[in-house]
Amino acid sequence: MPGMQDVATYKFCPQCGGRLEKRLLKPMEPRRLVCTVCGFIFYLDPKLSVIAVIPMDEGVVMVRRAINPGYGLWVVPGGFVDLGEVVEDALVRETQEETLLTVRPIRLLNIYSYPDHRTVIAAYVTEYVSGELAAGDETLEARVFGFKEIPWPQIAFSSTQEALREYISER
Repeated sequence: MPGMQDVATYKFCPQCGGRLEKRLLKPMEPRRLVCTVCGFIFYLDPKLSVIAVIPMDEGVVMVRRAINPGYGLWVVPGGFVDLGEVVEDALVRETQEETLLTVRPIRLLNIYSYPDHRTVIAAYVTEYVSGELAAGDETLEARVFGFKEIPWPQIAFSSTQEALREYISER
């Protein structure tokens, strides 16, 4: 996942092309990238991602990633919310892309964020609606794991581990 080191990769203003420099604009806030020519403030905001906990056949649906980060590791289905997209619609879309399943969001399970990571993850409990479980174009494999079969050491992201533990603890 991209981290806060991304700040160093931005050198020029997206408005006028002037050089960016870090400045403290307000006490108690982080230093911001500011254009030395036009004064544009380049805010680096979090990126929102969604993940779906899909109960099925006395277990949960998981997918093995075919992309980095975490190539070959297991996660629950999910991905980034596009600009202008409703969060729950992104959840349904990402789940369809990765599992070929159609789901319905039932409730927000929790929101996860981590120091030095730009991604904020909204985890939802979902309900299966239709489709045959299969790997999508960003997954190597899709399957249901019983609660005692979950491959904890092979899970790619902390948010997946935390969401699964929280969901299981509620049962």
